Amino acid sequence: MKDPLAELLTLISSGCMTEEEIARIADEAAQAYADPQAFLQANPDINYDDDFPIPLGEWVVVGSLPDTVLFQADDYQALFEQIRASFGESVNFVLQPKQLAKTEPLKALNRIQTQLGALYPEKGGYVLVDFSEPLDDELQAVLVYTCDIERVMALAVEVGIYAAPALAALQAELGE
Repeated sequence: MKDPLAELLTLISSGCMTEEEIARIADEAAQAYADPQAFLQANPDINYDDDFPIPLGEWVVVGSLPDTVLFQADDYQALFEQIRASFGESVNFVLQPKQLAKTEPLKALNRIQTQLGALYPEKGGYVLVDFSEPLDDELQAVLVYTCDIERVMALAVEVGIYAAPALAALQAELGE
């Protein structure tokens, strides 16, 4: 379990996390998946409840991701603001968050995906991927290089964490 978790973390972090951070999170999550009770006893400061809709190992993964990797918001404007901020001032975005303010979700997500697809052409751009089960926010996503999307989807299935390209998932949900 540790190796596929480490590979998944490496791919979704797009260089935003060190190998040491990735190895630590993968190790902790693998322990939490293998023996949740022992993990909770060894880590009494962990605030996990059996009522959570995701397993403890997945909760460890999601809770350990920095805000430059995991984006959480209640609307697409706020989500895009976080994504832009994660890139810093050096990356020029054509799309502005305020352009998403009164836009229906599918149109807003399509605009975001178009903008992300134009970044880092060497990797084919980015795909916004819904990741895990949002606990406190409506939206929860990571960015994945387009060239890595198939591998990320396979790893997500292997470790049991929900992941789906956000635009395709919303289109399917809306029947479009």
